Amino acid sequence: MQQARMTVALFTFAAMTGAAAAQEAQKAALPDTTPCPEAIAGIATCYGVKHETGAYITAAVPKNWNGHLVVFAHGGPSLLPPTATGSNTDLDKYAYAVRRGFAWVASSYRREGYGVAMAAADTDNARKFFIARIGKPQRTILHGASYGGLVGAKLIETYAKNPDGSMNFDGAFLNSGAVTGATLNYQHRVDLRAVYQYYCKNMPRPDEAPYPLWNGVAPDSPMTLKGLDTVVDECTGVGHPAAARSDRQKQNLANILGVMGYPENLLVRHMQAGTLLFRDIVKNTTGGRNPFSNIGVRYKGSADDAALNREVVRFEADPAAAAALRADGDPTGVLPVPVVSIHSINDPQVVVEAQSAYLDAVKAAGGADRLVQAFTDERVHTGQSAPELAAGLDALMQWIEKGTKPTAQSIAAGCEQLRASLDGPCRYHPEYAPKPYATRYYAREAAVR
Repeated sequence: MQQARMTVALFTFAAMTGAAAAQEAQKAALPDTTPCPEAIAGIATCYGVKHETGAYITAAVPKNWNGHLVVFAHGGPSLLPPTATGSNTDLDKYAYAVRRGFAWVASSYRREGYGVAMAAADTDNARKFFIARIGKPQRTILHGASYGGLVGAKLIETYAKNPDGSMNFDGAFLNSGAVTGATLNYQHRVDLRAVYQYYCKNMPRPDEAPYPLWNGVAPDSPMTLKGLDTVVDECTGVGHPAAARSDRQKQNLANILGVMGYPENLLVRHMQAGTLLFRDIVKNTTGGRNPFSNIGVRYKGSADDAALNREVVRFEADPAAAAALRADGDPTGVLPVPVVSIHSINDPQVVVEAQSAYLDAVKAAGGADRLVQAFTDERVHTGQSAPELAAGLDALMQWIEKGTKPTAQSIAAGCEQLRASLDGPCRYHPEYAPKPYATRYYAREAAVR
């Protein structure tokens, strides 16, 4: 085992910029190896360790390491406890980077549930682990996907630049990022929670002890993901084929989806956020106080909008709780490093208009010259192909190394060139620009007029 570790260490140190970096990394023994996902099993060595915070860190170093490191922030937030192999799915999905010579490291995050600042700290701990136990990279790139895009946006604001001006990250690459921030990400789930209860009346049921809808579920509820599936299906039949649904279930489902504008297959996913994650936010982020409001929202799209708006439960946010949620999970738009952010025009889960909100924040912070956005058109969340992803990462690296700022057009052209070596389509639309975020959720637009 020791001989194998020394062999990997030689590969690692060969890519570094001098003997000093090698000597620094040799001060600590390499961590224990762990099986790599099948996609990179023959070309890389993988490592795993449990951090003192409780998070699990997974790293991969290709045999042809180019000296650069991708620090990955995963999606979620997960409602299941972290596991030692939890990052393997992401490592397999984004194996294109390892195949192209980049080392890769990620954290599971220390616990399940919401916590953007927590996840950002855990992800930066993964970077520190890699430097201390494996080697110091030439360039360090943050890659965030989905919720990890929001984590990544907060991470580069917080950890990219040290007080002495030195840099921990050289750039950031985001795909399908929930970069609107926690406040906007959960606003429509607030509406869903209220609208769902109006039609379904089973969380809580009439014979159960009441609790505020902004808490998601009762503080001491034993509700599980499976239990939530059962409750939502009871009301809407969404877990069964349309032909097996009762007339009442069909009406409830049509009304809820009509108001919210969700695809049917994402109703339960959004309800998970509006119940179990809401409880987690209230418990761990806002000190038991309500950060959510649906005051002034006018719902439309149901069979009887007047009755819905007259009878739906209303609740107003506690200002301190709302401020705590913003502080934890809303990007400021400050960009200390270049950022390339790609997103699908047809993303069914994190809507493309999120990029419009992020651009607004970046412009307000004076950093628009450090953000490039490009858009694909697949109908799957985080469904970009290997050449689409590689084109974004390559464009970022050229920006960092040569100072050549990419454009949506140059990223699309780079994708076409990469198809010769990577499998998958190029679906970039360089001419596309997303509409304002408020246009996506009409009830919220009406509330702020």
